[in-house]
Amino acid sequence: MVVNLIEWSEKLLEAEEYRRGITPLTEEMKNLSIKEAYGIQLQIINSKLASGERITGKKIGLTSLAMQKLLKVDEPDYGHLLTNMEVLNGKIERDQLIKPRVEGEIAFVMKKALKGPNVTVEQVLDATDYVVGSLEIVDSRVKDWKIKLQDTIADNASSARYLLGNVKRSVSEVDLPNVHMKLYKNGEFVNEGSGTDVLGNPANCVAWLINKLAEFNIGVEEGEVILSGALSAALDAEKGDTFTADFGDLLGKLEVEFV
Repeated sequence: MVVNLIEWSEKLLEAEEYRRGITPLTEEMKNLSIKEAYGIQLQIINSKLASGERITGKKIGLTSLAMQKLLKVDEPDYGHLLTNMEVLNGKIERDQLIKPRVEGEIAFVMKKALKGPNVTVEQVLDATDYVVGSLEIVDSRVKDWKIKLQDTIADNASSARYLLGNVKRSVSEVDLPNVHMKLYKNGEFVNEGSGTDVLGNPANCVAWLINKLAEFNIGVEEGEVILSGALSAALDAEKGDTFTADFGDLLGKLEVEFV
């Protein structure tokens, strides 16, 4: 069976526009491959670029055991970040999303372009301008988050929104594996995680990303934001909810409110 990349990209774009989840792609196409799923994702991104959006970075998903267990998958994935995804005022209109979830992670901002294969952690660190704490809001255009790996890949790795903290640190100032984050919902502590929870080191995640991108002849560019993966399980978000990620003195706190 030949996968119609345009048809499925249009279904996912329509689901996002009208905020109605669709049947899992893997139910409709039992043998959908990971490569085909990335092809659908790239078709979505090309459509958005044609409509005037711009790529601001990449996100890595499913790097932590917590998230892999939550979504019943066993390897990471990636998606693209676009201009309309960055939250600048700390507020998100809940009605613009379908079934959002919030996760805390470490973001890398690049000062050099990098392209794989065979990119090392050392090269990642050398190419990083600074790191900041971040909150990513994921959302699924697949109904009720009933996804397999191929579903979330096709759906741009379930990307939706992101915001960055204000405390910027060079990688030489940060012991990345031992960065600790506590995640709060409406002022109550819910869960926590550390850099070791994402492939042992967030920089390992970025190296994985760049080498995976090389399979599609894509790299990361100077100035791009790389969200390195959730340090703990994602939390469901409804209107009126506020989420706080506390990275301690080194990277500070950041907060988002659903209105």
